[in-house]
Amino acid sequence: MWNQIKTVLLLGVLAGLMLSIGGLFWGRTGLTIALVLALAINGVTYFFSDKIVLAIYRAKEARKSDYPALHRMIEELSKEAGIPKPRVYIIPTDTPNAFATGRNPKHAVVAATEGILHLLTEKELRGVIAHELGHVKNRDILITTIAATIAAVISYAASMARFAAIFGGSNDRNNNGGQLIGLIVLTILAPLVAVIVQLAISRAREYQADATGARLCKDPHSLAHALEKIHDGVKKHPMSFGHPATSSLFIANPFTADFFVTLLSTHPPMAERVRRLKEMKV
Repeated sequence: MWNQIKTVLLLGVLAGLMLSIGGLFWGRTGLTIALVLALAINGVTYFFSDKIVLAIYRAKEARKSDYPALHRMIEELSKEAGIPKPRVYIIPTDTPNAFATGRNPKHAVVAATEGILHLLTEKELRGVIAHELGHVKNRDILITTIAATIAAVISYAASMARFAAIFGGSNDRNNNGGQLIGLIVLTILAPLVAVIVQLAISRAREYQADATGARLCKDPHSLAHALEKIHDGVKKHPMSFGHPATSSLFIANPFTADFFVTLLSTHPPMAERVRRLKEMKV
């Protein structure tokens, strides 16, 4: 429940920041332009995210005849979650990982790497799949798209305001030098705050998916053990293709196992995720 509340509060912070920046510098017209552009860009991403990401990671659809156990597991957990069974894909890499994408439960996709299928036990894999279905059930793609849209509007409005502050109003520059510097600092800090809040939302959704997945599979300890194995597995076999910008989709960062800056990480610290799961009662 706390992660849901936290997400709503963080989205509120983003929305408030967007309205403040837009209204302060550009008024309703400038804010509307920024919102339309952000909606267009993120709308394309929202509706075609599954195709884009699957292509980036060379994922191939997993035929039921080739992966009967995986399909059966996803069917059972989808029924438990009360959502349609997602399409199933396999990513050709030894890096142990998985992700879910798709704009809503009816258009969802779950992708697992060859590495995770070889590394985990059946119970551990069940926990990972339950986590990914938790993202689908909780409509996290929609939530993160909303956050990305608002953050993009803030960045656009702040950039335009900074440009105007630097290159416009030169007649008053000598008299209002301090105010000009303040405006420039504000337009630099606002997008940074927006990114930090956006990443905090991503981390909150990971905690929520862990909790939802643990309840779906009724085995938080197996999910915790899976996360530990994945964490160690990424150290040995980091992803050799793809793009770091998509790392938030995966159950764990596939490119590095070290969260060098917790504040700027898309995922919560692995040790904290494992601790929470091991303390869960289902």
